[in-house]
Amino acid sequence: MTVRRIMATSGGFIARDRWDVSKPGATVRRMLELTKKERPRVCFILTASGDNAGYLARSYEAMTDMGCDVTHLQLFTQPNVPVREHILKSDVIWVGGGSVANLLALWQLHGVDIALREAYESGVILGGVSAGSLCWHQGGPTDSFGPELQTVTNALAFLPFGNAVHIDSEAQRRPLAHELIMNETFKTIYGTDDGVGILYENEVPVEVITDKPGSTDGPAAYLIKKVNGEVVETRLESGPINA
Repeated sequence: MTVRRIMATSGGFIARDRWDVSKPGATVRRMLELTKKERPRVCFILTASGDNAGYLARSYEAMTDMGCDVTHLQLFTQPNVPVREHILKSDVIWVGGGSVANLLALWQLHGVDIALREAYESGVILGGVSAGSLCWHQGGPTDSFGPELQTVTNALAFLPFGNAVHIDSEAQRRPLAHELIMNETFKTIYGTDDGVGILYENEVPVEVITDKPGSTDGPAAYLIKKVNGEVVETRLESGPINA
């Protein structure tokens, strides 16, 4: 049976010992391992940043020593490859950060959303950071519209939850996530601190993975729900998630 997998993160890559040079963290490495391929085919989709050339170059460089075949799908100013064909022949799709609102609009325009659904159902491992995490969920807090956070509710909903990224590093994130649970915009929100990802299998969160493991009071993931009329946030430490 095909296992559907998504790695939703507020991280993915960590700094090397040189300025502006990064390498895959534990979240990305786990995605590669899960392919069980000797040489996985990795596709970067950086629509949320407007296919920023510098971001793309750094992403390629980060994978230099990983034994992967790395490609990318760009939409500016037109798709650089056949969209559906390229997505479906990948083993791992990594979506970068930026504007999730712009990402969703352009994906719909070019049929990327439909191709990604087909890839997901066929076992291609999907993942990403920030906008590249939020996009797989029902929606969540976003800075796509300006410095005052707003909410998107029209994300792909491959995962039946809201999503809150960068909970520990951006002051507006946690309060808005709690508000969205209290007013029942979402029934459940999963959130992540910077450098933390949640692995989902068949739409079930199964593991919290930290790019740079630390102490037990370090970065974590969170389950936010409404219980007896109150918002309850449960900290999810690195490791398997107990059902």
